[in-house]
Amino acid sequence: MGETEDERASQAGQLFENFVQATTCKGTLQAFSILCRQLELNPSDHRGFYSSLKAAVTYWKAQGLWAKLDKRASHKEYNKGKACTETRCLIIGGGPCGFRAAIELALLGAKVVVIEKRDTFSRNNVLHLWPYTIHDLRNLGAKKFYGKFCAGSIDHISIRQLQLMLLKIALIVGVEVHVNVEFVKLLEPPDAQGTDGPGWRTEIRPADHLISDYDFDVIIGADGRRSTLDGFRRKEFRGKLAIAITANFVNRNTTAEAKVEEISGVAFIFNQKFFLELREETGIDLENIVYYRDNTHYFVMTAKKQSLLDKGVIINDYIETERLLANDNVNQEALLSYAREAADFGTNYQLPSLDYAVNHYGQPDVAMFDFTCMYASENAALVREKNGHQLLVALVGDSLLEPFWPMGTGCARGFLAAFDTVWMVKNWAQGKGPLDLLSERESIYRLLPQTTAENISKNFEQYTIDPATRYPNLNSSCVRSHQVRHLYINGEQDLSSLERSGPSRKSTNLSRRESEVRPSRLLLWCQKQTHGYRGVNVTDLTSSWRSGLALCALIHRQRQDLIDFNSLNEADCAKNNQLAFDVAEREFGIQPVTTGKEMDSERGPDKLIMVLYLSKYYEMFRNSTQSNTGTPKETNTNNEDYSSKTANSHYNSINNTQPRKRIPKVDKKLEDNDTNKKRKKASSHLEELMSNQSAPPVGEREEQKENKVRSMATQLLARFEENAPSSGLRRQTSMRKEFPPGLGGSDTCHFCKKRVYIMERLSAEGFFFHRECFRCNICGCTLRLGGHAFDSNQGTFYCKLHFSQRKISSRHRRGEINGGSRPSSSASSDYTATDGLRGQPSGTLTSLIRKSLHWPLHVGRTLFGSPRQLARWMYKAARAVGLHIRERQEDYVFLYELLSLGVPFMYVLHEVTSQMSREAVAPSPVSMM
Repeated sequence: MGETEDERASQAGQLFENFVQATTCKGTLQAFSILCRQLELNPSDHRGFYSSLKAAVTYWKAQGLWAKLDKRASHKEYNKGKACTETRCLIIGGGPCGFRAAIELALLGAKVVVIEKRDTFSRNNVLHLWPYTIHDLRNLGAKKFYGKFCAGSIDHISIRQLQLMLLKIALIVGVEVHVNVEFVKLLEPPDAQGTDGPGWRTEIRPADHLISDYDFDVIIGADGRRSTLDGFRRKEFRGKLAIAITANFVNRNTTAEAKVEEISGVAFIFNQKFFLELREETGIDLENIVYYRDNTHYFVMTAKKQSLLDKGVIINDYIETERLLANDNVNQEALLSYAREAADFGTNYQLPSLDYAVNHYGQPDVAMFDFTCMYASENAALVREKNGHQLLVALVGDSLLEPFWPMGTGCARGFLAAFDTVWMVKNWAQGKGPLDLLSERESIYRLLPQTTAENISKNFEQYTIDPATRYPNLNSSCVRSHQVRHLYINGEQDLSSLERSGPSRKSTNLSRRESEVRPSRLLLWCQKQTHGYRGVNVTDLTSSWRSGLALCALIHRQRQDLIDFNSLNEADCAKNNQLAFDVAEREFGIQPVTTGKEMDSERGPDKLIMVLYLSKYYEMFRNSTQSNTGTPKETNTNNEDYSSKTANSHYNSINNTQPRKRIPKVDKKLEDNDTNKKRKKASSHLEELMSNQSAPPVGEREEQKENKVRSMATQLLARFEENAPSSGLRRQTSMRKEFPPGLGGSDTCHFCKKRVYIMERLSAEGFFFHRECFRCNICGCTLRLGGHAFDSNQGTFYCKLHFSQRKISSRHRRGEINGGSRPSSSASSDYTATDGLRGQPSGTLTSLIRKSLHWPLHVGRTLFGSPRQLARWMYKAARAVGLHIRERQEDYVFLYELLSLGVPFMYVLHEVTSQMSREAVAPSPVSMM
């Protein structure tokens, strides 16, 4: 009898091992079917399948996987698998985000069905993984299925390998998976029936599939950017044309291939020699290139359009992006040759062969597209109700928010959205009302486009489906119930009424504050500002700006001390433009979008770029009066006179100050008048602000208030963007130790001190840097976010091995030098309070913010956090340094306005805590971060 049990256990172990080692979707499903049949397991029993499988498969390799899954399932949110036992969920699409959501729903106890229209996983492209994503997958047992998962400093994985891994985990926890099944549309519950009749069903292909008879309570769309679910409007984000090429070559896993170094991301600006040699030798002109080695040799690069035209990849040059990159305008053979040449040169010709891998169409896996065109859904979920049956509908993955591939946001934000959606389903199953449910989901969705690897919670071990464990300073009620009524569709509404009654205003939560100015109004404003200047005749938003004189005139109109307009040479276009770009960036914080040389090129400036760039001038200066130039008075969209209402405007007051002082104090009288107004209407005004309405303020008092806060935001942002560490040296006497000088700007690499652009930067400990520069200060090995150590006193990064060795040696040296004495507080802490500079102060949070405009700090662009939570942090900081300030409702209003105008949350926090420390009477440590 014992031998029979041993044989059965051995057979079960071998069958399970065959399932784990399967390398294709079909092979995995077949191995799983055999496993269930041989062990007499019922996969449709979603409540008891996992425990039955665990009891049947007991060999040692499986025990480690069971331990990891049991640990995940022990989270209190799952309620021991009983949180959603009566909930039936359909997930459309078998991508990574769809399967990740399915796993979480199964752990809640829900009946989960996943349908996928293909039966193969053929996407070779490689995903960059954020540290939390790596941690999450490891805790699900990723290395049990793929032993090479994120070994060493590897932080990427192919899409198909990730799909395969998550498919296996989903099957283990009881998810029902069907391939070759395509979703067509929703079917409403039939009329004239009770609640016991059929509910919400789906029309699918093939029509006779057993899924067509299933009723569902929840449907989640995870089928990519071309989502098939109705009721979700999409918003397009488009920037300057940037043509990306992805290419996958066969990886034969030879020793020679393994020796080739990966390229984690290199751009022209940082390795000009490489790109110039590439262009000279091959005629290929790239802006950047990345190489990852996974199941394939994966290359992604951004190519310049002229290079593609010269090499014959693009046949005809069209202005419209769709026509330019259409299949009939692309020479596929030339494209294959272009990508192969670039890959060969990029790896120094060390790869033995570059044979293309095959995509799911059976064609060489190379693609070319415009990656700056992205889509996002305006809402994350909706509720439908018909004939007594309710249906919760939601989106995850690319269906919800398309990724920006240079930043590797796809998988990371996709998983976060999956967790947020599962949290919503849990609340739905527990009886939360539709409007409350939707308002919470939309509030959380507003954080998603702003989320980065740096601003999410770093305590990965505490992550659950509860958003509060992942998003610091979460405000899950910023969207109110009345704002989501159109997302609750009862039996009297259908899809067409949803489309008609949906919000027509722009969604403001999906991107940083968008300019509302139309090109026609922008052109009219530019014409007024540049009227009368020599050599300037603005008739459009392209060719009129080529000489650079118009830009210089625009700046000269605001600040005559910055540019000597009479000395400009109209023929020196590149120099004029570059001068304007440099001055605007240095003085106003307006980042350049191109270079002076590109403005002087034959094709001239791009209209979209000029609209975006000039809009920044418009937003900054449109409220300024130019009394010294006799410029006509500006009016807003309601034809209201600005000239008498902006006496305290930031750049208007500059004209009456010394040339070098571009940040004056805010008018005290106006502040006092406005405070009375705020005290009367603080509560109602906060409600209006949080409702995200875009209606302009009414009345002169409201206009003054808006201008005052906008002025304050401009001052804060100007200091925030300023890149002058020397300005801090004048204030270091008797001051507490601040952040390292390199923290003054967001566009300088901490290591190589060169400029780093947002698409190629990483961030840790408040510093920005290139991925390839992030190395240990001692051994030079490449570091990974979350796997590094940081010496805050020296501002240096280490691998954990050398950091621990350095700590031991430094302690030994201090003991020798100091004779064992304790180091001074200034050497042992990054945050020490200042000596008493003044007497005990009193005041308000708003006044402290005004006083704090002194230091160009940068602590990362954390863009979320409610005003109330920010205020609480600051009150806490005040108490820590013995400072007493009054807690007032109007402070919340003021903070919300600052944040809505683009001032980063953490920057405001540190500015004010710095001011608190300067005004405190007794030294006391302040460590708010």
